Amino acid sequence: MTGHAPADDDSPLEDDGAFVPAFEVIEPQRRASPFVFNSPHSGDVYPASFLASVRLPLPDLRRSADLFVDQLLIGAVSRGAPLVRARFPRCFLDVNREPYELDPKMFAGRLPAFANASSARVASGYGAVPKQVADGLEIYAGRIPVEEALRRIDRYYLPYHAALRRALSDTHRAFGCAALIDWHSMPAAALPAHRGVDIVLGDRHGVSCAPALTDHVEQVMRGLGFTVQRNQPYAGGFITEHYGAPASGLHALQIEINRSLYMDEATQRPHGGYAGLETALMAVTEALMAFEDLAPAQWAAE
Repeated sequence: MTGHAPADDDSPLEDDGAFVPAFEVIEPQRRASPFVFNSPHSGDVYPASFLASVRLPLPDLRRSADLFVDQLLIGAVSRGAPLVRARFPRCFLDVNREPYELDPKMFAGRLPAFANASSARVASGYGAVPKQVADGLEIYAGRIPVEEALRRIDRYYLPYHAALRRALSDTHRAFGCAALIDWHSMPAAALPAHRGVDIVLGDRHGVSCAPALTDHVEQVMRGLGFTVQRNQPYAGGFITEHYGAPASGLHALQIEINRSLYMDEATQRPHGGYAGLETALMAVTEALMAFEDLAPAQWAAE
């Protein structure tokens, strides 16, 4: 299941505007550890109806996606960790936000009173239904119906998180603890102040994950030759904040991978570094599997 870069064909399109399935929970034959892998931004399926409603061409829409991250990690399933991955793209719906974190200026119609319209993420254009993609490129030419935003949340966001919660609760029940590893990628151009950083580990500054686990991942990655940084410029998003509760034996760690390690960001295709990174990530996965021997009590935040 490892060792091959993704094919160089175009992104798939869905003509009927529906994703079937909207996401996948790929289960191992046997869960070998308390780890659950998640790739919420690697979705690369674009409904024709969505493309008809936006002002940007497909290559620009893909600039916010964590392209190929789910495929880099697929080998983790054979090593005993389930992988949850979205098929819908981040520009369509971002599940690393609160469900109703929405910008009222984007929509024709009134948002529900309980919507969070004033967060910093909404102000920057990156709500649950994003206003823009990378470099501030606006997705839509005009307002979209508020009903469309609510439909996306009901049909895709809420089921995605229900499945993620189920995977974590099943794992917690089986092992007495659960650790969510939330995988992302970061554009090299977004890191001018952090030049040369390969990996950013985000644990909400020690709040979402036991420090021992973050320490372990950092040590393993440095041993593999990666330059690793913690919580700058990415400390973790809604997923790590929402699911990380170390005192209850629930841990969430975000891992950001510099895209230049495995893909050409201009052509949006994997390059020669892909296979080596895939191999390295499986070494990280195997090191995580070894970490499961810790007794549940040792996972609790001190």
